[in-house]
Amino acid sequence: MSNGIYAASTGLLARTQELDLAANNLANANTSGFRGERVSFKTQMMTASSNVSTRAVNSFGVLGSPRTDFSQGSMQQTGNPLDLALEGSGFFAVQAPTGIQYTRNGNFHLTKDGALVTAQGYPVLGDQGPITLPQGDAEISSAGVISVNGDIAGQLQLTAFDAGVPLTSLGDAYYSAPAAAATPATQLAVRQGSLESSNINPVECAVSLIEIQRNAEMMQRALTTFHNEFNKIAAEDLPKV
Repeated sequence: MSNGIYAASTGLLARTQELDLAANNLANANTSGFRGERVSFKTQMMTASSNVSTRAVNSFGVLGSPRTDFSQGSMQQTGNPLDLALEGSGFFAVQAPTGIQYTRNGNFHLTKDGALVTAQGYPVLGDQGPITLPQGDAEISSAGVISVNGDIAGQLQLTAFDAGVPLTSLGDAYYSAPAAAATPATQLAVRQGSLESSNINPVECAVSLIEIQRNAEMMQRALTTFHNEFNKIAAEDLPKV
């Protein structure tokens, strides 16, 4: 019976964590540039045993570190010249209060001083630091070169990361990376007047959320059954001691 309690407990914990992950994905389904978090599982040996069948019973699946899905989202045309989408692998670089962060959300605007900033007010970085533009109509090439009134006014800092570099999600489609890990993006194109949507399918995510909730309820019922059985055994056997 103890094996069953271990299995139900770790199962309920994993389903609860998975539920939080799925709920966050669904909540950000309409966040431009958002990348969905996918679950991964690992096994945890609860007891040491040389018996193969016992090891199989006691090897319980627990939730591992979430894996970020960096697959491309769809392009949504907005007509706003300061809305920028990225096609390919890479990120915009922005100067947040806590340091440089990376995002694919290109919902930018200009301050009254001409600074190009994100929706959160973070300065967008170019190859020479934060970008400031003169008055006029901005044209942005696929390579990230910004021209205003026919004159080059800046170059977006487009970054990429080698496979295996850990990116930490900071929320709102922002990520941090280890120092000096960013490299210039070479397989990336900027699309002016568009935003990249999240790569979350709301319908699939909602269905998954319901399925995870049902699995969690099943684990909860199993724990309740084990608890009642323990109480029954205690009530019947303890008086005999």
